[in-house]
Amino acid sequence: MNDLKKVTQLILSGALVFGMFPFTGNTSQAAVASFKDVPTSHWAKASIDAAVAKGYFKGYSDGTFKPGATVTRAEFAVLLARVAKGTQGTEKTNVFKDLTGHWSEVEVNRAVSFGFLKSSDYPNGFKPGTALTREEMAKWLSSGLAAQDEDYKQALKDTENTLVPVAEYYKGGLKKAAYPYVSVVLGTGLMSGYPDGTFGPGKTTTRAEAAVILSRYEQVQKSKATSYRDLNEMREVGLTGTNLISATPYVYSKMYGTNIVNSFDRITEKPFKLRNNMGTMTIHRMVVADAHTKKDIKNVYGKMFIDKEYTHPVRENYYDVFVEATVTPNGDNLNTLAFLNLTGNSLTSGYSFSSGTVESYGIPNLPEKEYVKDGVFKKGITKRFWMLARLNRAPGGPIGSDGGYIMVGKDMASFGFPM
Repeated sequence: MNDLKKVTQLILSGALVFGMFPFTGNTSQAAVASFKDVPTSHWAKASIDAAVAKGYFKGYSDGTFKPGATVTRAEFAVLLARVAKGTQGTEKTNVFKDLTGHWSEVEVNRAVSFGFLKSSDYPNGFKPGTALTREEMAKWLSSGLAAQDEDYKQALKDTENTLVPVAEYYKGGLKKAAYPYVSVVLGTGLMSGYPDGTFGPGKTTTRAEAAVILSRYEQVQKSKATSYRDLNEMREVGLTGTNLISATPYVYSKMYGTNIVNSFDRITEKPFKLRNNMGTMTIHRMVVADAHTKKDIKNVYGKMFIDKEYTHPVRENYYDVFVEATVTPNGDNLNTLAFLNLTGNSLTSGYSFSSGTVESYGIPNLPEKEYVKDGVFKKGITKRFWMLARLNRAPGGPIGSDGGYIMVGKDMASFGFPM
């Protein structure tokens, strides 16, 4: 009898919050309730009011909205089914046996048909009452965009191997399979990380947060993927190893009057010998930080590397450029001065740096130490790290003092000379 009472309460709770019947899309007459636990000063009040007015949410019989309550899988699937625009796909519905007769059954199936989630993601049942994680939310939102727009679908492919600007990328906690989904929601602003740089893939979401995300999704689903700078940068990094073209006015130039257009991925992942037989180096990535001051940072990668504790002055006429490289020394004598002369190139022999984000994101940086004395480099031991260089903001200007060229072995990429 007690079990039956609990089930009845659960069904009534779901019906009260989201409605027992399928959403019809007619929201024009929905009234905005005044919830006693959502004061005028509440950070999400505008989004909550909008979501209620459109019929996405309903409140509770006691006059509350419960903005801090955790959102379940069933609840968020229902919300997405209600906010979705576009064409329903051919994904098979009615596949979750544990949804039969559940208050959310019709609308979860609608969410499946819009491509937000797949039955294959939940082979052991949907488990509708399970709290939705932020990783799941990122996947559902990104998948919904991709199902309606080929360019968002391509964005997922482009970011499969990108540098994801969250602490879990280096510190652990973000699965590689989640890279593209997190990249798309971060790049479009659908979701954001926490002040400490984490994304919190395993954390849950509240009803207030869900209302805000719904409001954002309404706009993003009407926008082009290419309209989001941060997403463009993450796509370029995933494809070529750099965000140079999407973060700056630079273009790749033709070389020596030929029709060959150079790209940064021509020199990445190609080991080359250092001067004086000091070892080998491989360039992996180069990301440009668009910052005018330590507080005025324009792009997502700038925020990943620069904060108020950044140890170098931010210069108005330069971009700070962070280069990820691997070095394998041939001896233990790779000191600071020797490193700065390893290639004769200001980009591939960068400077050490530090910032608060180095610690919070777990970025393996070239430390501000005397390399021999502190044992930074050891003979035969490969070390991967990020180092600092600078790029003139004026297209055609030099990288450091290097005239705009990156020299790597016999290969050369030229930046800054308009085509």
